Amino acid sequence: MRRRHIDIITLGCSKNLVDSEQLMHRLSLAGFSCSHDSKHPNGEIAVINTCGFIGDAKEESINTILEFAQRKDEGLLSKLYVMGCLSQRYRKELAQEIPQVDAFYGKFDYHRLADRLAELPLPAPSYQRVLTTPPHYAYVKISEGCDRHCAYCAIPLITGKHRSRPMDDILDEVEMLVEQGVTEFQVIAQETTFYGLDIDGTQQIATLIDRMAEIKGVRWIRIHYAYPTQFPMELLDVMNRHANVCRYLDIALQHISDHMLTDMHRHISRQETYDLISAIRERVPGIALRTTMMVGFPGETEDDFQELLDFVRWARFERLGAFAYSEEEGTYSANHYTDDIADEVKQRRLGALMALQQEISEDMQHQWIGKTLCTVIDRREGEYYVGRTEFDSPEVDPEVLIPMAQAKLRIGAFYNVRITGAEVFDLYGEKV
Repeated sequence: MRRRHIDIITLGCSKNLVDSEQLMHRLSLAGFSCSHDSKHPNGEIAVINTCGFIGDAKEESINTILEFAQRKDEGLLSKLYVMGCLSQRYRKELAQEIPQVDAFYGKFDYHRLADRLAELPLPAPSYQRVLTTPPHYAYVKISEGCDRHCAYCAIPLITGKHRSRPMDDILDEVEMLVEQGVTEFQVIAQETTFYGLDIDGTQQIATLIDRMAEIKGVRWIRIHYAYPTQFPMELLDVMNRHANVCRYLDIALQHISDHMLTDMHRHISRQETYDLISAIRERVPGIALRTTMMVGFPGETEDDFQELLDFVRWARFERLGAFAYSEEEGTYSANHYTDDIADEVKQRRLGALMALQQEISEDMQHQWIGKTLCTVIDRREGEYYVGRTEFDSPEVDPEVLIPMAQAKLRIGAFYNVRITGAEVFDLYGEKV
């Protein structure tokens, strides 16, 4: 057990990761050393940053807390703290059920943990953090909370109303990260296209990205978690105007059936969704679209599901993830609908949707063979350098594998790579 060493375990999304990185910075000010997501924890203190989005995520968070509670019972840990979405929502219940945890913190008061451990006054919390990603890329969180209130989603119950960060604050952070060697930025929030509406009633995401792109040293900007309703089309103009704004958009659609979209409270129609995808592809040729779909929402019929398959077949999304509906207490759907789709039906539909997407992905991957793509190198793995193109976000998208024997490459550098082979989830290439 290393004295004054803290193991940080982050579960869930990249937004949680940013919180953990900020906490690590404050803990360093308090004189502690930290390890992030250590596979072999050996610190005297552990902090678990939890996720509470859906059932599987909550189960993973609880199991992780219990694992470290057992370590504490065995004398391998002196202090255990829990923070994040799960404890924001279930702090009282968790404290009763898992007494080994010394204190619970939520999504917005976790900075007090460093104050609790420090033996000297700490400065006010800031956007400064210790990066846990490879040093050439970082996530930039531009807001907290969500005002969309989709019927199935517990996020507004956890995070509260949407709160945009001041634009100058975000730009200062990007400039600071560039000075530290970061060249690639993943822009994240619960809902990025809402940015600015709570400040002056206008969507300011296009202005923000426009100004970010003008910062010297920013090589790639990638936008995540957009919302289709009232999508700011001027953001597409920014993509076309700046070569360093990746032709990539993560926009969760969830479904296509009017029946489902209405019951989900998505405030968009089937035709409007088709029109939006067509307009995005027309205005930004070659853009890669990532989306998320849900199956098994209450009342989903076989006809609804078939509409979804037909839409995915038409849209040919470059990236698609999907999950089965799970009822979340306190949400509109939990209070007003019956979870009437059997688990085996949910899983059958999920499997059919992902099988279709795999066919699409495999076909689209093979279309890259013979083409040359700008690729950033993330790491070495086995006999390969592993990199990504502008169409690939870290950890969730396909990667490019380049034989180490073919060329000596530098981690974090950008190279032109000719694609020589393709699989469903990976491309193979050689440096030009």
